[in-house]
Amino acid sequence: MSLDTVPNIRKAKAAIKKAFEIQSKGLGFSFVEILSTCPTNWKKTPQQAHQRVRDEMMPVFVPGVYKDITEKNN
Repeated sequence: MSLDTVPNIRKAKAAIKKAFEIQSKGLGFSFVEILSTCPTNWKKTPQQAHQRVRDEMMPVFVPGVYKDITEKNN
């Protein structure tokens, strides 16, 4: 999940909520990886930092669900 746009922030929030629900039901371990920015440390504006996440990080750390035990196909 990425925090570069509002829709992606909403997806990240939903993923975190689902991870907690899965664990609270005792269905297994959950791991949610979040790609976020650090404009201060990167010495970039917030807009440049979000663009860096999209251009450099998201192609390497592709956002998505790799395994979901609550779906019937898995």
